[in-house]
Amino acid sequence: MKLALRNIATDAKRPVDKGLLITFVTLLLTGLVVLYAASYYNAQDGGSSLADVYSQLLGIAVGAAGMAVMIRIDYRWLAKPQVCAALLLASLVMLVLVAIPGIGRMLNGSRRWLRLGPVSFQPSEMAKYAMILYMARALSRKNSKIERLIVGLAPMFVVPGTMFFLILLQPNLSTAGSILIVAAVMVMMAGARWLHLGAIGAAGVALGTFYALSEDYRRARLFSFTHPFDFLTNEGYQLSQSLLAFGSGGLFGMGLGKGRQKYAFLPYPESDFIFAVVGEDLGLIGCVGVLTLFLAFVFFGMRVAIRCSDRFGSLLAAGITSMIGVQVVLNVAVVIGVMPTTGLPLPFFSAGGTSISIVMCAVAVVMNISMRMEQL
Repeated sequence: MKLALRNIATDAKRPVDKGLLITFVTLLLTGLVVLYAASYYNAQDGGSSLADVYSQLLGIAVGAAGMAVMIRIDYRWLAKPQVCAALLLASLVMLVLVAIPGIGRMLNGSRRWLRLGPVSFQPSEMAKYAMILYMARALSRKNSKIERLIVGLAPMFVVPGTMFFLILLQPNLSTAGSILIVAAVMVMMAGARWLHLGAIGAAGVALGTFYALSEDYRRARLFSFTHPFDFLTNEGYQLSQSLLAFGSGGLFGMGLGKGRQKYAFLPYPESDFIFAVVGEDLGLIGCVGVLTLFLAFVFFGMRVAIRCSDRFGSLLAAGITSMIGVQVVLNVAVVIGVMPTTGLPLPFFSAGGTSISIVMCAVAVVMNISMRMEQL
């Protein structure tokens, strides 16, 4: 045991990738500023103008402590069967628990949260990165046979598929979909054939279409986003207010914190629709700036993945970076009306203490890989 701990705590031979570190810190600080601009209006209802910021700072403090641990240990420790199995099993158990009435916490028609004392958290946030760890370990084995559809590629989707259906029960289509998208990215990077990926993708699209059309409220949500102002009093209200925010912002915005949609019109301006606040306050220029930061973050994260000669580390870095990038794309697509409205936070920006702490720990793993590439 002592020998294992000594091997885990090896010192890195190089500093953290500077581009990754700078974009990470910039996104974190920018997110806090935008969160304050999106939530200070709560003081008008007798609350604190800094309530959401304080909660976010607490999550960042927990995340910083987790980062200190994750950066110090050798990331290859995560490939140990007992570590991977424990995280995967814990994630699956919590996803099952959250689906049980009376255990999972219901909010706004969805059962996505578990309560642990005074803290509520979404098990799906942990499940996303447990899936990535599992996939990285499975795909890095020499006998993965990923180029073969039945005995290699298809079994790789058993765990992501199980998580997909469990998260779909909440319901949370966007998070469930992001898991399958990132799983597909990882198997593609591992060498899967395009023809096989296309076949699985077609099956996924067919399944998603059936799910979207199987319930009246899903059909209403699916069709309302194409003409949100025709459904202004029901399904199209949230997207309509988001588009009005972008329209009010114009090219340069109304000024940080001066947007009006958050006061009584735009639902969840501090969480799922915080990018609309960016659009109204900072305009098109601000939106492009934020998206450029995310693009730079994904670039530096993928650069770490490409440069890492260790297959496990490369796939792990690629999976974590892809998950953050996919989440950004899906969130922005919803907010600007490119896809139906679903509840998915914008990384580093949306309010959520447990979410930001988990994302920070995941980023620390990518930093860990960038520090130890020369040791391989």
